[in-house]
Amino acid sequence: MIQSKKKIIFVVQSLDFLFSHRIKICINAKDSGFLVCIAAPHSKDGVKKIKDLGFDFYELKFSRSGLNPFLELSFVIQLFKLFSILKPDILHLITIKPYLYGGLVANLLKVPSVVSAVSGLGMPFSSNRLRFKILRVMLYPLYKLAFSHKNQKIIFQNKNDRDILLNWNVIKTSQIEMIRGSGVDLKIFSCSNEPIKQPVVVFAARLLIDKGVGFFVEAANILNKKGVGARYLIVGDIDIHNDNSVPEVLLNQWRDEGVVEVLGYRSDMHKVLSESNIVVFPSFYGEGLPKVLLEASACCRAIITTDHPGCRDAIISGETGILVPIKNATALANSIEYLINNQSERLKIGKAGRSLAEREFSDEMVASRHIKIFKELSS
Repeated sequence: MIQSKKKIIFVVQSLDFLFSHRIKICINAKDSGFLVCIAAPHSKDGVKKIKDLGFDFYELKFSRSGLNPFLELSFVIQLFKLFSILKPDILHLITIKPYLYGGLVANLLKVPSVVSAVSGLGMPFSSNRLRFKILRVMLYPLYKLAFSHKNQKIIFQNKNDRDILLNWNVIKTSQIEMIRGSGVDLKIFSCSNEPIKQPVVVFAARLLIDKGVGFFVEAANILNKKGVGARYLIVGDIDIHNDNSVPEVLLNQWRDEGVVEVLGYRSDMHKVLSESNIVVFPSFYGEGLPKVLLEASACCRAIITTDHPGCRDAIISGETGILVPIKNATALANSIEYLINNQSERLKIGKAGRSLAEREFSDEMVASRHIKIFKELSS
């Protein structure tokens, strides 16, 4: 008798995120004998790519950051209907809303196995603004229910997120899996020689205030006034669905002032990094393990980032990167200036970063860890 394939549904906030952070895991799951289904908001190009890879696609409609109770309930109902029809053996729930609402529905329907990926806890846990303090109180019972499945693993990218939820008493030690980041294709993100002309300093991320882009611009202005010759590039788009996004009028102001160059979204980050000297990521957001830092390490580029959960976990301080305090443009400018003026140190840091990437950040390694978890839960 031929044994039927175990069915796994990946529930994710967007297909762009899936392709940038999780597609290797999906491919390896399929190659390992799982029947892979993808549930996410629709994207014309993304859906075509999903189907070309041999995956089934199911559309979900939800707001990534909104808190409209009717829309949130609609998302829960969509998940309930989808899981009821497909009857998955495993759910892989990626990022906050999928793992909260998906975990709740998985318990109600008694889905056999659940994997929840905590790739950063986001604003509710990184901000002490009153509304986020209130939101944390409201979220507690939902977290408690979402992580109460009897056959569940919860994947963390950094120790801080793990410890927050442990101390909050919403997870058990036996559920925890630590995997550092989403993985990097070490062939695409490869070591290359630095550009030899004017130094290039890159910030790359969604343009959210708490990602520290404003402090990058401030640091660039400090250095420009000091006559430190360099190009300062901002790579990324504003996020119209997030009220923490940089306002378009401010982005246009930075562009018009001419100190920084605003490149917008780029799908060829390996090329952007190969044409840079230094990668700067001054975030104070609720990060998991920022992928741009893993990619920069893989490309042998010196990193400056903040002494902040997720960011500091992506480097070895003083060896593969430099840590600076959050919200401190002067310290950031000083570190940028130091690396601009010390090529040998930049190259040394970049080489050490590549070694770290080869040891811990390869997408093959990350995918194989996930496949092992899937097999253990479904055996």
